[in-house]
Amino acid sequence: MTIRRILATSGGFTATDRWGVMRPGGLMLEALRLTGVERPRVCLVMTASGDDASYLARSYAALGALGCDVDHLALFTMPNRDPEEILARSDVVWVGGGSVANLLALWRLHGVDVAMRSAWERGTILAGVSAGSICWHVGGPTDSFGPTLRVVTDALALVPYGNGVHYDSEEQRRPLLQRVVGDGLLPTSYATDDRIGILYEGDEAVRVIADLDVDPVTGPAAYRVERVAGDVVETRLKVGPIPA
Repeated sequence: MTIRRILATSGGFTATDRWGVMRPGGLMLEALRLTGVERPRVCLVMTASGDDASYLARSYAALGALGCDVDHLALFTMPNRDPEEILARSDVVWVGGGSVANLLALWRLHGVDVAMRSAWERGTILAGVSAGSICWHVGGPTDSFGPTLRVVTDALALVPYGNGVHYDSEEQRRPLLQRVVGDGLLPTSYATDDRIGILYEGDEAVRVIADLDVDPVTGPAAYRVERVAGDVVETRLKVGPIPA
């Protein structure tokens, strides 16, 4: 049976002691492990940053020593691949950060939204950071429109939840997510601190994963934000399996 998996994160790559050089963190390594493939095929999608060449090059370099085959889908100035074809043959799709609003508009223009759903239904692991996390959900707070955060509500909704990213490092994000869940603008939502990701299998959030070893009590975590009897309740979810 095909398991539909999404890894929605506020991490994935970590800094090194060399300027501009990244290495894969635990989140990316887990995405590769979950494929069960000896040499996974990874597709990088950097639409949210305008297919930034430096971001793409650093991501290629970070994956270079891991024994995986890396390709990318770019949309500027025209698609470099047929979206359906490249996504269908990928084991992992990694979507970078940037503007989720621009990402959604361009994906719909070029049919990437449909191709992503098709790949996911066939078992490709969809993953990403920031904009590349929000996009799989109903929506979430974003700085796509300027320094004052707004909420997108027209994301792909492959999982039926809202999403918050950079929950511990950007002060507007937590109160805005709580407010829009309380107002009913977003449904029950999952959020991640920096360096944290949530693994979904089908519609269920099943596990919290970290880029690095973290203290289960005081370290970064994930959160479920929901309305309960008219109040907004935030539940901290430590690294490990998420209780049913």
